[in-house]
Amino acid sequence: MHRIIRGTILGACAMLAGLPAVATAGGDVACELSFQMSGWSVFYKESSGSGTIKCSNGQSMAVTLQAKGGGLTFGKSTIDDGRGEFSGVSDINELLGSYASAEAHAGAVKSAKAQVVTKGEVSLALSGTGSGWDVGVAVGNFIISQR
Repeated sequence: MHRIIRGTILGACAMLAGLPAVATAGGDVACELSFQMSGWSVFYKESSGSGTIKCSNGQSMAVTLQAKGGGLTFGKSTIDDGRGEFSGVSDINELLGSYASAEAHAGAVKSAKAQVVTKGEVSLALSGTGSGWDVGVAVGNFIISQR
């Protein structure tokens, strides 16, 4: 099992190295995302969920989340207590849209996940805990829409 995890993590690092470099956004507003997601994967990966973005300037927005992509991936999982931290922005509306993603994942029963997704100058560091089983490497899109 350790070889599988190590291999999937190394594969994701190689994919992330191929993504364009991310510059720090010019804004000084700090925003955080709290969310729940669930999904499945058999070569094609699809997850959906909902959450709330709250920013240091008092802005708040209910959002829907979608993750779609493909690769060598199998499983079914749920993230119950997800958290995300955005790079500095000027306005909450800059956070909506499609982010490029690459990930390695492996877990059974209780699992944890961490991932960084990017959209131009904005990046989002995601983490969460949940349940299910999954293993693989995937690339795709992480989409945030206003609910």
